[in-house]
Amino acid sequence: MRQTLAIFRKDLLIEWRTASRTVALMSFAFIVLLILSFAIGAESSALQLHAAAYIWIAVLLSSTLLLDRSFRVEVEAGALHSLLLGPVRPAALFFGKALANFVQLLFLGTITIPLVIVLCDATFQGQVWVMAVALILGTAGLAAPGTLYAAMIARLQGRQLMLPLLLFPLIVPVLVAAVKATSLAMLGDPMNQAEAWLVLLLCFNLIYWCLAGVLFGRVIES
Repeated sequence: MRQTLAIFRKDLLIEWRTASRTVALMSFAFIVLLILSFAIGAESSALQLHAAAYIWIAVLLSSTLLLDRSFRVEVEAGALHSLLLGPVRPAALFFGKALANFVQLLFLGTITIPLVIVLCDATFQGQVWVMAVALILGTAGLAAPGTLYAAMIARLQGRQLMLPLLLFPLIVPVLVAAVKATSLAMLGDPMNQAEAWLVLLLCFNLIYWCLAGVLFGRVIES
């Protein structure tokens, strides 16, 4: 646990000290939202109907940039090999980095929601807690497999292209469930379907985090 917290703290400190990268990531998410809103046009009903999907598209596309740099510092500085030779357990390295990526994705999603509300004139007709839980579980579902794949391709050329090719097909169930739960929170949930989608999200999170934690040692040492 101490090693996990140390890795987690280290990654967040690096991001805090290089705030320009976080600003660039937020700007990218904002540009994605602008493009989507322009593509739909000025029809407010269509924008409101698809507002939940816009949130997760922006988070998903931005996550590839965030996850790509997850291991970049260690690889470029040659520190990854030193970490593996040291007393740091692979599981601690994975969970520390995955938790740091989760916190950053959660922050990005939290910033994206008010932007979507402004751009799409969206409102919350359902329960706000559903939105909060969907955001937490959805970003966690992106962070675990994203961290695993980022480690897998960290030493390869063209990793910026390979990461979305590997990650996007795997997280389709998480994306669908997150969009559905978020949409029900924004548009209303008269049939009480949101809890079922949240349970599905939780199940995928348990699978992804457990499986990625087990596989990470083999991936990082290969």
